[in-house]
Amino acid sequence: MPDRKDKSPEQSTRPERPERSARPERPENAGHPQRWPERPVQRPEQETDAQRRRRRAQFLRELTEARELRDRVQPRRAKVARLRHAMRMRTFRW
Repeated sequence: MPDRKDKSPEQSTRPERPERSARPERPENAGHPQRWPERPVQRPEQETDAQRRRRRAQFLRELTEARELRDRVQPRRAKVARLRHAMRMRTFRW
């Protein structure tokens, strides 16, 4: 067996890797990562109750539509969810 102290030709032509520290360096704001940019907050006087109710109704319609689509695409999961919901309702009756 050849002596392992000598480098092979492939190893001698390969560039040396820089040594890595135990932990990768973190950016300065790593404590609080910003996931999305800050949105300007609307003041209550800029948004009327009717606008808020309209947005909420639209959101609830889309949520219901998404649930119905998921129930059609995954009928077994929908059945399990229905049974689980019925059990919850039966358990916490007052």
